Amino acid sequence: MDASAARALDAQVVGCAASHQRLLTAIDELTDEDCRTQSPLSGWTRGHVLNHLARNADSHTRMFEAATRGDEVEQYAGGMAARVAEIDAGAHRPVSDLISDVRVSIYTLEAAWAGATATTWGGFGIKSHSDGSRVAIADLVLMRWCEVEVHHADLNIGYTWQDWDPLFVRYDLDRKVMAWRARKPMGLTTLPDAVQRLSPNERLAWFYNRVTVNGVAPADPY
Repeated sequence: MDASAARALDAQVVGCAASHQRLLTAIDELTDEDCRTQSPLSGWTRGHVLNHLARNADSHTRMFEAATRGDEVEQYAGGMAARVAEIDAGAHRPVSDLISDVRVSIYTLEAAWAGATATTWGGFGIKSHSDGSRVAIADLVLMRWCEVEVHHADLNIGYTWQDWDPLFVRYDLDRKVMAWRARKPMGLTTLPDAVQRLSPNERLAWFYNRVTVNGVAPADPY
């Protein structure tokens, strides 16, 4: 890993850890009733969102630990079907269990970051989404940061896409624009004018289908 990449990784670790703390502070006062309330995500209560955040952290820890051994494993054991079933199965637990689970999963993941070796950072995991492609372990920190920022807003407890960390937005917007261009035919890789006129936070929210833009088709979030 070159010096520039190492600096970016360090900044992402610090930024994601700060986002973890904002999330833990925000959910600490939730009640059982709060967690049974529907989130903005179709079919998911706040309990589903919290359980997803915990299971996502576990999935990253799983890939980190495998990479440290020199192995590559799929993000979720059993793939996407198992991921969906596990999220649903744990979403209806008491709020105290949900919050504790999120907290433990966060600190376990951060311990995996702290214990990562050069072998770990040079390794790969296998994404369970869509095509099951490989993902560089060094890219997982930004991906986790995305999960925390986006789903913190999805909890609808006072934190919105307008509050997303500016450094997160800068890093992730670059990533989303590159992915957008890679999926488009040659000559059609420029974002629609209406999207380019949006603020960075709103543009990234559009990429994640959290806002709509009149006259522009929704973005593919993956």
